[in-house]
Amino acid sequence: MEIVLLGTGSPIPDPNRAGPATLLKVGEFEHLLVDAGRGCIMRMAGAGSLPGFLAGVLVTHLHSDHLTDLNDVITTHWIMSQQPTPLRIWGPVGIADYVNHMMDALAPDVSYRVAHHDDLTWEPIVEVIEVAPGDRFEVGTSSVSVHRTAHEPVEPSIGFRLEHGHYVVALAGDTIPCDGVDEMCVDADAYVQTVIRDDLVMQIPNQRFNDILDYHSSVIDAAQTAARNRVGRLVLTHMVPAPQPEQYPEWVAIAAEHFDGEIVVGDDLTTVDLVERD
Repeated sequence: MEIVLLGTGSPIPDPNRAGPATLLKVGEFEHLLVDAGRGCIMRMAGAGSLPGFLAGVLVTHLHSDHLTDLNDVITTHWIMSQQPTPLRIWGPVGIADYVNHMMDALAPDVSYRVAHHDDLTWEPIVEVIEVAPGDRFEVGTSSVSVHRTAHEPVEPSIGFRLEHGHYVVALAGDTIPCDGVDEMCVDADAYVQTVIRDDLVMQIPNQRFNDILDYHSSVIDAAQTAARNRVGRLVLTHMVPAPQPEQYPEWVAIAAEHFDGEIVVGDDLTTVDLVERD
């Protein structure tokens, strides 16, 4: 199993970092997309994946930076399919309404393509399943459980624990530490968490920017969660402020003060191969 950080950026535009998105490669042609920030389809191509490989899409919450390119995922999956093929999306309550509005916006494009291509006789088939903490479902050959995360005033906000064979991956979106995140992370082989450097954010004299402090995990928060729940690897993403490569050791050192497992910080397309590392 591979974890690919498709997009490690944030709402702040960065030419080197796409928006929040993580790809799980369970098998060669069984992939799972978690969130769909800007540029995620291009990063999927860079990771050797395509929308047709997706067993499903998991959405953590309805903040726009995590969903900007869901329309691109839907459209590209549709136009590359050679026969009617559903795209399944799991997300919190509200995701169905979000996708319905998106399909309304895509209606002209859909009509143009159907009119132009004789072999394209179907519209996009999107199956949306709203889930809540405590739910469990199957995606391809993996089992996924849903856990509450804390990102108020964004509500609901959820994370996912994916189990495949003897591997367990915990995937949180934006959140502060809470019981739901702890439940999700217990004994996981890898824990993927969006993080901020609160010490750096506090130095920036901008109230709107400083507002992010109260609903995101800091590097220390994530490291303490990983240690508390006996996680094997801590994978940091959605990093704010975005570090330069020469700053990665500093981020790792901060986390290592609280967690003695493997710590991964990287660029877009950073890949963690659980099989190789075992």
